[in-house]
Amino acid sequence: MTTYDAVRLVAAREIRVKLRDKAFIWGTIIFLAIAAAATILPGMLGGGPSSVAVVQGPAATALADAGLEVRTVGDDAEAERLVRAGDVDAAVVAGPRVLAMDDEPSEVVNALSARPAVELLDPNAVDPALAFLIPYAFAFVFFATSLTFGLQIAQSVTEEKQTRIVEILVAAVPVRALLAGKVLGGAILAFGQIALIAVVAYVGASVAGAPGDVLSLLGPAIGWFLPFFVVGFVMLAALWAAVGALVSRQEDIGGASTPVQMVVMLPFFAVVFLQDNPAAMTLLSYLPVSSPTAMPVRLFTGDAAGWEPFLSLAVLAVTAVAMVFVGARIYEGSLLKTSGRIRFAAAWRDREAARLSD
Repeated sequence: MTTYDAVRLVAAREIRVKLRDKAFIWGTIIFLAIAAAATILPGMLGGGPSSVAVVQGPAATALADAGLEVRTVGDDAEAERLVRAGDVDAAVVAGPRVLAMDDEPSEVVNALSARPAVELLDPNAVDPALAFLIPYAFAFVFFATSLTFGLQIAQSVTEEKQTRIVEILVAAVPVRALLAGKVLGGAILAFGQIALIAVVAYVGASVAGAPGDVLSLLGPAIGWFLPFFVVGFVMLAALWAAVGALVSRQEDIGGASTPVQMVVMLPFFAVVFLQDNPAAMTLLSYLPVSSPTAMPVRLFTGDAAGWEPFLSLAVLAVTAVAMVFVGARIYEGSLLKTSGRIRFAAAWRDREAARLSD
């Protein structure tokens, strides 16, 4: 069996096991439901335009031009009756006066008011609500997915050590092929889940009637987020596998994985809390631990030049290769040791001794 065949076999096994896991299936469904709800429900809950009763005339024309639902009536008495019956939200009668039951209809008042000309100095600025939600969404998705799948990889490695199955596996496939297969299987599953979420979010925003300029910014940001996510996930997955190999019991994973969890958590909070700081976001978009979320955010807000994501992704890829090397060395140096928790230095030293004796 070649190394390629071994990696493919292990990856296929990891994928099959996970696709049969009800927790994974339901987790994916919940993520998709959240993505759909976050993009579709705000528009639905916002309701349609206000309905207003008015006698045919200039006021009716002004209300219709403002996008309100106009219901023409024969006289003011009929307009007031419709308001009292709850058939319309408001009515415009002679005066002019606006009638409503218990809440001032600001849309109607604004439509009838004389408004001065407005000149937007920054017409391409992103809506403040979206400017907060989009960075939070990118950061949360990367944080939650990396943490969830990473812990699952670590638990899988530890379970194989605890049950001694790993001794059978390494007799059939090389240790590095076993690691590569686990990382590849987890990356494929994570990418598939993220791709589905991205598609549902984009379609949901389109269905909800998001402005075209928002979609034109969101599309490239999501498009760049996918490769950044894959490379960043591979970087972290190798470290999660190494964490699983360092311990021999599931109960010890929490303590051993604290450094990796901090690597995942700190960028999440950094992007969320520093999104209004251009200098900080520029720095975060080049740091490998935060670039998978910070760079797509800068692309969405229009703060990144066209060449920047290429450079940032290259830096992330180089770092990922280095972290995979580190994770593989720790993994190899501790996988077959079942005498308790192995120290990082001991795993590194033992792998070097094993290499020299080969």
